[in-house]
Amino acid sequence: MEELYALVAKKTGLPKAQANAAVDTVIDFLKKKLPAPIAAQVEAVLSGKGTMGAVANALDDGKLDANDAANMLGDLFGGRK
Repeated sequence: MEELYALVAKKTGLPKAQANAAVDTVIDFLKKKLPAPIAAQVEAVLSGKGTMGAVANALDDGKLDANDAANMLGDLFGGRK
């Protein structure tokens, strides 16, 4: 999320606190409007948790490390809640 906050602040010229508030407002709006399963995936990607978060993290840094793989496998086999 920090990367998104910084990007919005940079692109808009808003102070960090206002950029954070704008991002949080948009994300909350989207999560309320999207079907629950999709909203949960959005949350997972943004928080870096779960399979979608692990994939997003791997894509973000350009590599798949042991933590990313463990997160994905744990979700796949129901080991993580």
